[in-house]
Amino acid sequence: MTVPTASTMDSTETREVIGRFQTKIERIQGEIRKIIVGQDEVVDHLLLTLLVGGHCLITGMPGTAKTLLVRTLSDALGLTFKRIQFTPDLMPTDVTGTDIIDEDPSGHRQWTFVQGPLFTNVLLADEVNRTPPKTQAALLEAMQEKSVTVRGNTYNLSPPFFVLATQNPIELEGTYPLPEAQLDRFLFNVILDYLSTDHEIDVVNRFTGGSNPAPVEACTTAEEIIEFQWLTRQVPVSDAVCRYAVELVRSSRPADPLAPDVVKKYVTYGASVRATMFLTMAAKARALMAGRYHVTHEDIRALVLPIMRHRVLVNFHAESDRVTVDDVLTQAIAARPAPTE
Repeated sequence: MTVPTASTMDSTETREVIGRFQTKIERIQGEIRKIIVGQDEVVDHLLLTLLVGGHCLITGMPGTAKTLLVRTLSDALGLTFKRIQFTPDLMPTDVTGTDIIDEDPSGHRQWTFVQGPLFTNVLLADEVNRTPPKTQAALLEAMQEKSVTVRGNTYNLSPPFFVLATQNPIELEGTYPLPEAQLDRFLFNVILDYLSTDHEIDVVNRFTGGSNPAPVEACTTAEEIIEFQWLTRQVPVSDAVCRYAVELVRSSRPADPLAPDVVKKYVTYGASVRATMFLTMAAKARALMAGRYHVTHEDIRALVLPIMRHRVLVNFHAESDRVTVDDVLTQAIAARPAPTE
């Protein structure tokens, strides 16, 4: 599989890719809407995750269609899909795969690697906070390096590869909260909330009637998605917009001169440089999905919450005053308005 580069694609080819990108994105969104109702922003965030080549953490109450959403997305993308139900007794080799001794008809024995569910394009890590840290850590190499190491042998994962992990915000007894190092690997932390009344009525009518919704059709291939990821990286970002992204992230760090009073009061640790890079990359993808080939300040502002809410740690003052991370970030954004374009 050949990844496009600036030297292999001229402006004519790039325009053709841009046109095909817009058509495919609209088709994907239409196919997902056959099954998923009223979660357009969440769907867009998952598509942004794909275009950036990152991973997404989905937080939502039970019964909010987290699993159905991920499966529908993978079907619409035409990618392979696997699901891991994380439990307290899950072992790392249950995720990565393991070597077994295989005997051929002649009696010769040899080690054979049996692939685990990590070997897929779209991996649903369901209730990832219900398994011990040792098994959670088995995801780290795959998420960061796109490879798996077993008994000293490294096996590369086929691109594109991205992890969509879900976690339940309630029933915290017996769970293992993800460590900060692993949380930082996720591009987004998306909140999947309850539907509106009209949307909930639509869901009930759609899935309790006599006929099932139309099946989801695949709209892309793995090769096309890699091409779209390349295209996303080509979207230019002006110095002013880049500086604005850096300033917003730096303002989440209580010791930084740019931090507003609300951050100094309620935040223990702010977002890292990785947050700045993810924020810029996701803004490129957002601009491209909106039909623009340049990033605006609004693209940056719109993505601050899902990118930074799991990277900013609040202190006991925030818990005492019932101030959430989203509250702090919203006030920090308001304290640093975007310059006039």
